Amino acid sequence: MTHHEFGLWNRGWLIVALAIVLALLATGCSKVNETTVLVTRVIDGDTIEIEGGYRVRYIGIDTPEISESYYLKATEANRSLAEGKEIRLEKDVEDKDEYGRLLRYVWVDSIMVNAELVRLGYAYSYSYPPNLKYQSYFLQMEKEAREHKRGLWNRY
Repeated sequence: MTHHEFGLWNRGWLIVALAIVLALLATGCSKVNETTVLVTRVIDGDTIEIEGGYRVRYIGIDTPEISESYYLKATEANRSLAEGKEIRLEKDVEDKDEYGRLLRYVWVDSIMVNAELVRLGYAYSYSYPPNLKYQSYFLQMEKEAREHKRGLWNRY
């Protein structure tokens, strides 16, 4: 192989390697690390903020809004479960909602926060098609909360 041929071969591989590195950087910069992230703030009963300023909306549940009964209790329950903790995020079908929030199932160790809020009676099971991976589980947790008159269900 002559010096000239070797130089072309090196440049070709250099271009390929550079393209791969740039592609990895581009996807890495726009994606949230979904292994573990820190919860920096609880917004309300079903929304948190994580490091990097991303807002995360829990999939499959709904909690009372600010003007509704149990809003403060749901927010406080979420705070005790998630705030300041390392969490694991699990995506379903859709990545974000119409407000730009990440849609995720949120895990603290082996506890899924979404389901725990329903089980404790601070959230309702709420279907958000096509994100339905754990919906039957949430319905079971809601049934249990209702039967034991926990949280929201204590008033019925």
